[in-house]
Amino acid sequence: MTRAAIYLDHNAASPLLPEARAALVAALELTGNPSSVHGHGRALRNLIDTARSQVAALAGAERKQVVFTGSATEAITQAIVGGAKVFASTAVVISAGEHAAVSKAAEATGLPVITIGLLPDGSIDLDQLAKIVAEAEGNLMVALHWVNNETGVVQDIARINAIVGPTRHTLFIDAVQAFGKLPLEFAASAPDMMAVSGHKIGAPAGIGALLVKAHADVVRLIPGGGQEQGRRGGTEAAALIAAFGAAAAAIAERYAAADVSRLTAQLEAALPADAVIFGGNRLGNVTNFAMPGIKNATAMMGLDLMGLSVSSGSACSSGKVGPSHVLAAMGVAPELADCALRVSLGWNSTEADVDAFVVGYQSILERHRARQGQAA
Repeated sequence: MTRAAIYLDHNAASPLLPEARAALVAALELTGNPSSVHGHGRALRNLIDTARSQVAALAGAERKQVVFTGSATEAITQAIVGGAKVFASTAVVISAGEHAAVSKAAEATGLPVITIGLLPDGSIDLDQLAKIVAEAEGNLMVALHWVNNETGVVQDIARINAIVGPTRHTLFIDAVQAFGKLPLEFAASAPDMMAVSGHKIGAPAGIGALLVKAHADVVRLIPGGGQEQGRRGGTEAAALIAAFGAAAAAIAERYAAADVSRLTAQLEAALPADAVIFGGNRLGNVTNFAMPGIKNATAMMGLDLMGLSVSSGSACSSGKVGPSHVLAAMGVAPELADCALRVSLGWNSTEADVDAFVVGYQSILERHRARQGQAA
Protein backbone atom coordinates (compact mmCIF):
# COMPACT_ATOMS: atom_id res chain seq x y z
CA MET A 1 0.00 0.00 0.00
CA THR A 2 1.39 3.40 -1.01
CA ARG A 3 1.52 5.84 1.85
CA ALA A 4 0.35 9.42 1.34
CA ALA A 5 3.26 11.77 0.84
CA ILE A 6 1.77 14.54 2.97
CA TYR A 7 -0.23 13.82 6.11
CA LEU A 8 -2.66 16.50 7.29
CA ASP A 9 -4.95 14.48 9.56
CA HIS A 10 -3.32 14.78 12.99
CA ASN A 11 -6.66 14.99 14.80
CA ALA A 12 -7.33 11.41 13.70
CA ALA A 13 -3.85 10.17 14.66
CA SER A 14 -0.50 11.89 14.83
CA PRO A 15 2.53 10.18 13.25
CA LEU A 16 4.80 8.30 15.63
CA LEU A 17 7.33 10.59 17.28
CA PRO A 18 10.99 9.46 17.02
CA GLU A 19 11.20 9.55 20.82
CA ALA A 20 8.15 7.30 21.11
CA ARG A 21 9.49 4.90 18.50
CA ALA A 22 12.81 4.60 20.35
CA ALA A 23 11.07 3.97 23.67
CA LEU A 24 8.78 1.38 22.07
CA VAL A 25 11.63 -0.56 20.45
CA ALA A 26 13.73 -0.47 23.63
CA ALA A 27 10.84 -1.80 25.72
CA LEU A 28 10.09 -4.56 23.22
CA GLU A 29 13.63 -5.85 23.76
CA LEU A 30 12.82 -6.56 27.41
CA THR A 31 11.30 -9.80 28.64
CA GLY A 32 8.96 -10.40 31.53
CA ASN A 33 5.85 -9.27 33.32
CA PRO A 34 5.86 -5.89 35.08
CA SER A 35 4.14 -7.47 38.09
CA SER A 36 6.97 -9.97 38.64
CA VAL A 37 9.35 -9.19 41.49
CA HIS A 38 12.53 -10.41 39.78
CA GLY A 39 14.90 -8.21 37.82
CA HIS A 40 13.19 -8.65 34.47
CA GLY A 41 9.85 -7.63 35.94
CA ARG A 42 11.34 -4.69 37.82
CA ALA A 43 12.91 -3.35 34.63
CA LEU A 44 9.49 -3.22 32.97
CA ARG A 45 7.92 -1.76 36.10
CA ASN A 46 10.49 1.03 36.04
CA LEU A 47 9.50 1.88 32.46
CA ILE A 48 5.85 2.11 33.48
CA ASP A 49 6.66 4.24 36.52
CA THR A 50 8.69 6.64 34.37
CA ALA A 51 5.92 6.87 31.79
CA ARG A 52 3.34 7.55 34.50
CA SER A 53 5.43 10.49 35.69
CA GLN A 54 5.80 11.79 32.13
CA VAL A 55 2.08 11.62 31.36
CA ALA A 56 1.24 13.13 34.75
CA ALA A 57 3.62 16.04 34.09
CA LEU A 58 1.98 16.86 30.75
CA ALA A 59 -1.51 16.59 32.28
CA GLY A 60 -0.71 18.61 35.41
CA ALA A 61 -1.71 15.56 37.44
CA GLU A 62 -0.26 13.61 40.33
CA ARG A 63 1.35 10.28 39.40
CA LYS A 64 -1.24 8.32 41.36
CA GLN A 65 -4.01 10.00 39.37
CA VAL A 66 -2.88 8.43 36.07
CA VAL A 67 -4.47 5.09 35.14
CA PHE A 68 -3.27 3.56 31.88
CA THR A 69 -5.96 2.09 29.63
CA GLY A 70 -6.10 0.44 26.22
CA SER A 71 -7.45 3.60 24.58
CA ALA A 72 -9.16 6.88 25.32
CA THR A 73 -12.45 5.20 24.42
CA GLU A 74 -11.89 2.72 27.23
CA ALA A 75 -11.05 5.54 29.63
CA ILE A 76 -14.16 7.46 28.57
CA THR A 77 -16.37 4.40 29.01
CA GLN A 78 -14.82 3.63 32.38
CA ALA A 79 -15.41 7.19 33.55
CA ILE A 80 -18.99 7.58 32.31
CA VAL A 81 -20.44 4.09 32.72
CA GLY A 82 -18.44 3.22 35.83
CA GLY A 83 -18.79 6.69 37.30
CA ALA A 84 -22.55 6.84 36.75
CA LYS A 85 -22.88 3.54 38.60
CA VAL A 86 -20.73 4.25 41.64
CA PHE A 87 -21.96 7.82 42.07
CA ALA A 88 -25.61 6.78 41.60
CA SER A 89 -26.17 9.24 38.78
CA THR A 90 -29.77 9.85 37.75
CA ALA A 91 -28.95 11.19 34.25
CA VAL A 92 -26.01 11.87 31.95
CA VAL A 93 -25.48 15.32 30.46
CA ILE A 94 -23.55 15.60 27.19
CA SER A 95 -23.41 18.11 24.35
CA ALA A 96 -24.58 17.65 20.78
CA GLY A 97 -20.96 17.91 19.64
CA GLU A 98 -19.49 15.01 21.59
CA HIS A 99 -17.32 12.31 20.04
CA ALA A 100 -19.13 9.01 19.59
CA ALA A 101 -17.02 7.53 22.41
CA VAL A 102 -18.79 9.89 24.82
CA SER A 103 -22.30 9.72 23.37
CA LYS A 104 -22.25 5.91 23.11
CA ALA A 105 -20.93 5.58 26.66
CA ALA A 106 -23.72 7.85 27.86
CA GLU A 107 -26.27 5.60 26.14
CA ALA A 108 -24.61 2.52 27.66
CA THR A 109 -25.36 3.73 31.18
CA GLY A 110 -29.06 3.05 30.57
CA LEU A 111 -29.83 6.42 32.18
CA PRO A 112 -31.69 9.35 30.61
CA VAL A 113 -29.30 11.32 28.40
CA ILE A 114 -29.74 15.10 28.40
CA THR A 115 -28.17 16.70 25.33
CA ILE A 116 -27.09 20.33 25.41
CA GLY A 117 -27.03 22.23 22.14
CA LEU A 118 -24.13 23.93 20.39
CA LEU A 119 -24.15 27.60 19.49
CA PRO A 120 -23.42 28.63 15.88
CA ASP A 121 -19.75 29.21 16.74
CA GLY A 122 -19.40 25.60 17.94
CA SER A 123 -19.32 26.38 21.65
CA ILE A 124 -21.48 24.44 24.09
CA ASP A 125 -24.56 26.32 25.30
CA LEU A 126 -23.35 26.82 28.86
CA ASP A 127 -26.41 28.82 29.89
CA GLN A 128 -28.38 25.66 29.18
CA LEU A 129 -25.85 23.64 31.19
CA ALA A 130 -26.16 26.01 34.15
CA LYS A 131 -29.96 25.74 34.10
CA ILE A 132 -29.87 21.92 33.94
CA VAL A 133 -27.37 21.69 36.80
CA ALA A 134 -29.25 24.15 38.98
CA GLU A 135 -32.60 22.40 38.52
CA ALA A 136 -31.40 18.80 38.80
CA GLU A 137 -32.79 16.86 41.74
CA GLY A 138 -30.42 13.90 41.58
CA ASN A 139 -26.71 13.52 40.87
CA LEU A 140 -25.79 14.24 37.25
CA MET A 141 -22.90 12.72 35.31
CA VAL A 142 -21.77 15.69 33.21
CA ALA A 143 -19.54 14.51 30.34
CA LEU A 144 -18.25 17.19 27.97
CA HIS A 145 -15.34 17.70 25.56
CA TRP A 146 -12.67 20.37 25.95
CA VAL A 147 -11.64 20.67 22.29
CA ASN A 148 -13.90 19.50 19.48
CA ASN A 149 -12.24 16.89 17.31
CA GLU A 150 -13.93 18.06 14.09
CA THR A 151 -13.80 21.86 14.34
CA GLY A 152 -11.05 22.45 16.89
CA VAL A 153 -13.38 24.71 18.89
CA VAL A 154 -12.06 25.19 22.43
CA GLN A 155 -14.82 25.08 25.02
CA ASP A 156 -14.90 27.49 27.97
CA ILE A 157 -13.47 25.00 30.47
CA ALA A 158 -13.19 27.65 33.20
CA ARG A 159 -16.93 28.30 33.05
CA ILE A 160 -17.75 24.58 32.86
CA ASN A 161 -15.64 24.09 35.99
CA ALA A 162 -17.41 27.00 37.71
CA ILE A 163 -20.86 25.65 36.85
CA VAL A 164 -20.32 22.01 37.83
CA GLY A 165 -17.28 22.03 40.13
CA PRO A 166 -18.88 23.45 43.32
CA THR A 167 -21.90 21.14 43.03
CA ARG A 168 -22.54 17.54 44.03
CA HIS A 169 -22.59 16.52 40.38
CA THR A 170 -19.83 14.48 38.73
CA LEU A 171 -17.75 16.14 36.00
CA PHE A 172 -15.89 14.20 33.32
CA ILE A 173 -13.93 15.97 30.58
CA ASP A 174 -12.88 14.40 27.28
CA ALA A 175 -9.46 16.05 26.99
CA VAL A 176 -8.20 13.93 24.09
CA GLN A 177 -7.74 16.81 21.62
CA ALA A 178 -6.55 19.23 24.32
CA PHE A 179 -3.79 16.99 25.71
CA GLY A 180 -0.37 18.20 24.65
CA LYS A 181 -1.79 21.41 23.18
CA LEU A 182 -3.35 23.14 26.19
CA PRO A 183 -2.36 23.09 29.89
CA LEU A 184 -4.73 20.60 31.58
CA GLU A 185 -3.69 21.24 35.22
CA PHE A 186 -5.85 18.27 36.22
CA ALA A 187 -4.83 18.08 39.88
CA ALA A 188 -5.77 21.70 40.55
CA SER A 189 -8.92 21.84 38.42
CA ALA A 190 -12.55 20.90 39.01
CA PRO A 191 -13.10 17.76 36.86
CA ASP A 192 -13.36 14.48 38.75
CA MET A 193 -12.01 12.57 35.75
CA MET A 194 -10.44 13.23 32.34
CA ALA A 195 -9.49 10.99 29.41
CA VAL A 196 -6.38 11.38 27.24
CA SER A 197 -4.99 9.42 24.31
CA GLY A 198 -1.58 8.32 23.11
CA HIS A 199 -1.98 8.32 19.34
CA LYS A 200 -3.12 11.94 19.25
CA ILE A 201 0.29 13.10 20.55
CA GLY A 202 2.64 10.84 18.58
CA ALA A 203 2.48 7.60 20.57
CA PRO A 204 1.21 4.34 19.03
CA ALA A 205 -2.49 3.53 18.95
CA GLY A 206 -3.70 1.20 21.69
CA ILE A 207 -2.78 3.25 24.74
CA GLY A 208 -4.64 5.94 26.67
CA ALA A 209 -5.16 7.06 30.24
CA LEU A 210 -7.90 7.98 32.65
CA LEU A 211 -7.01 10.81 35.02
CA VAL A 212 -8.94 10.33 38.23
CA LYS A 213 -9.19 12.21 41.53
CA ALA A 214 -8.92 10.35 44.85
CA HIS A 215 -12.65 10.60 45.63
CA ALA A 216 -13.42 9.00 42.24
CA ASP A 217 -10.97 6.16 42.82
CA VAL A 218 -13.88 3.73 43.11
CA VAL A 219 -14.50 3.85 39.35
CA ARG A 220 -13.32 0.41 38.18
CA LEU A 221 -14.61 -1.65 35.26
CA ILE A 222 -11.93 -4.34 34.92
CA PRO A 223 -11.04 -5.91 38.30
CA GLY A 224 -8.62 -8.54 36.98
CA GLY A 225 -5.42 -9.04 38.94
CA GLY A 226 -5.31 -5.63 40.53
CA GLN A 227 -2.91 -3.91 38.14
CA GLU A 228 -2.88 -0.12 37.73
CA GLN A 229 -3.29 0.46 41.46
CA GLY A 230 -6.27 -1.88 41.48
CA ARG A 231 -8.19 0.27 39.02
CA ARG A 232 -7.67 -1.58 35.74
CA GLY A 233 -6.79 -5.26 35.66
CA GLY A 234 -4.72 -6.97 32.99
CA THR A 235 -0.99 -7.16 32.40
CA GLU A 236 0.17 -3.70 31.36
CA ALA A 237 1.37 -3.16 27.79
CA ALA A 238 4.74 -1.87 28.98
CA ALA A 239 6.07 -1.05 25.51
CA LEU A 240 3.03 1.03 24.56
CA ILE A 241 3.05 2.75 27.94
CA ALA A 242 6.75 3.57 27.60
CA ALA A 243 6.12 5.05 24.14
CA PHE A 244 3.19 7.06 25.51
CA GLY A 245 5.41 8.50 28.23
CA ALA A 246 8.15 9.37 25.76
CA ALA A 247 5.63 11.11 23.50
CA ALA A 248 4.21 13.05 26.46
CA ALA A 249 7.71 14.22 27.36
CA ALA A 250 8.53 15.34 23.80
CA ILE A 251 5.32 16.62 22.21
CA ALA A 252 5.24 20.17 23.62
CA GLU A 253 8.70 21.02 22.30
CA ARG A 254 8.03 19.31 18.96
CA TYR A 255 4.69 21.07 18.58
CA ALA A 256 6.22 24.47 19.34
CA ALA A 257 9.11 23.86 16.93
CA ALA A 258 6.66 23.14 14.10
CA ASP A 259 4.99 26.54 14.75
CA VAL A 260 1.66 24.91 14.04
CA SER A 261 -0.55 27.95 14.70
CA ARG A 262 1.38 29.99 12.16
CA LEU A 263 1.06 27.24 9.55
CA THR A 264 -2.69 27.01 10.16
CA ALA A 265 -3.05 30.77 9.77
CA GLN A 266 -1.03 30.57 6.54
CA LEU A 267 -3.34 27.85 5.21
CA GLU A 268 -6.50 29.79 6.05
CA ALA A 269 -5.15 32.98 4.48
CA ALA A 270 -4.62 31.09 1.21
CA LEU A 271 -8.17 29.71 1.02
CA PRO A 272 -10.54 31.25 -1.53
CA ALA A 273 -12.43 34.31 -0.32
CA ASP A 274 -15.76 32.47 -0.47
CA ALA A 275 -14.57 29.54 1.66
CA VAL A 276 -16.56 29.12 4.88
CA ILE A 277 -14.48 28.31 7.98
CA PHE A 278 -16.44 26.69 10.78
CA GLY A 279 -15.99 27.43 14.48
CA GLY A 280 -15.17 30.45 16.58
CA ASN A 281 -12.51 30.10 19.28
CA ARG A 282 -10.45 27.31 17.72
CA LEU A 283 -7.26 25.49 18.60
CA GLY A 284 -4.44 26.60 16.34
CA ASN A 285 -3.93 23.34 14.46
CA VAL A 286 -7.35 22.75 12.87
CA THR A 287 -9.16 24.26 9.91
CA ASN A 288 -12.61 22.87 9.11
CA PHE A 289 -13.88 24.66 6.02
CA ALA A 290 -16.16 24.27 3.03
CA MET A 291 -16.33 25.56 -0.51
CA PRO A 292 -20.01 25.58 -1.51
CA GLY A 293 -20.71 23.06 -4.27
CA ILE A 294 -17.56 20.94 -3.88
CA LYS A 295 -18.56 17.78 -2.00
CA ASN A 296 -16.01 16.63 0.59
CA ALA A 297 -15.96 13.07 -0.79
CA THR A 298 -14.92 14.38 -4.20
CA ALA A 299 -12.31 16.74 -2.78
CA MET A 300 -10.85 14.07 -0.47
CA MET A 301 -10.48 11.57 -3.30
CA GLY A 302 -8.81 14.16 -5.51
CA LEU A 303 -6.41 15.20 -2.76
CA ASP A 304 -5.66 11.58 -1.91
CA LEU A 305 -4.65 10.92 -5.52
CA MET A 306 -2.19 13.80 -5.14
CA GLY A 307 -0.75 12.24 -1.98
CA LEU A 308 -2.51 14.60 0.43
CA SER A 309 -4.34 13.07 3.40
CA VAL A 310 -7.13 15.13 4.97
CA SER A 311 -10.53 14.16 6.37
CA SER A 312 -14.12 15.30 6.60
CA GLY A 313 -14.28 14.97 10.38
CA SER A 314 -14.13 12.11 12.86
CA ALA A 315 -12.22 9.01 11.78
CA CYS A 316 -14.48 6.76 13.85
CA SER A 317 -17.10 5.95 11.22
CA SER A 318 -15.60 2.85 9.56
CA GLY A 319 -13.97 4.98 6.87
CA LYS A 320 -17.30 6.36 5.65
CA VAL A 321 -17.82 9.98 4.68
CA GLY A 322 -21.13 11.00 6.18
CA PRO A 323 -22.92 14.06 7.53
CA SER A 324 -21.28 15.73 10.51
CA HIS A 325 -23.40 15.78 13.65
CA VAL A 326 -21.17 18.57 14.96
CA LEU A 327 -21.83 20.90 12.02
CA ALA A 328 -25.51 19.99 12.11
CA ALA A 329 -25.64 20.96 15.79
CA MET A 330 -24.03 24.29 14.88
CA GLY A 331 -26.87 24.94 12.44
CA VAL A 332 -24.80 24.50 9.27
CA ALA A 333 -27.00 23.72 6.28
CA PRO A 334 -26.68 20.07 5.15
CA GLU A 335 -25.62 21.02 1.62
CA LEU A 336 -22.75 23.12 3.00
CA ALA A 337 -21.80 20.54 5.64
CA ASP A 338 -21.47 17.98 2.83
CA CYS A 339 -18.61 20.11 1.51
CA ALA A 340 -16.67 20.35 4.77
CA LEU A 341 -13.01 19.31 4.93
CA ARG A 342 -10.88 19.10 8.08
CA VAL A 343 -7.18 19.87 7.78
CA SER A 344 -5.34 19.21 11.04
CA LEU A 345 -1.63 19.89 11.46
CA GLY A 346 0.83 18.55 13.99
CA TRP A 347 4.40 18.10 15.14
CA ASN A 348 5.86 17.18 11.72
CA SER A 349 3.85 19.60 9.57
CA THR A 350 5.80 22.05 7.42
CA GLU A 351 5.27 25.09 5.25
CA ALA A 352 5.81 22.88 2.22
CA ASP A 353 2.93 20.66 3.36
CA VAL A 354 0.62 23.67 3.58
CA ASP A 355 1.76 24.96 0.21
CA ALA A 356 1.14 21.55 -1.37
CA PHE A 357 -2.37 21.44 0.07
CA VAL A 358 -3.17 24.93 -1.18
CA VAL A 359 -1.94 24.07 -4.70
CA GLY A 360 -3.76 20.73 -4.67
CA TYR A 361 -7.04 22.16 -3.48
CA GLN A 362 -6.80 25.02 -5.95
CA SER A 363 -6.48 22.51 -8.80
CA ILE A 364 -9.61 20.71 -7.58
CA LEU A 365 -11.42 24.04 -7.41
CA GLU A 366 -10.36 24.94 -10.95
CA ARG A 367 -11.54 21.58 -12.32
CA HIS A 368 -14.85 22.03 -10.53
CA ARG A 369 -15.32 25.49 -11.99
CA ALA A 370 -14.43 24.22 -15.45
CA ARG A 371 -17.06 21.49 -15.16
CA GLN A 372 -19.58 24.09 -14.03
CA GLY A 373 -18.66 26.32 -16.96
CA GLN A 374 -17.27 29.02 -14.71
CA ALA A 375 -14.15 31.08 -15.21
CA ALA A 376 -11.16 29.72 -13.22
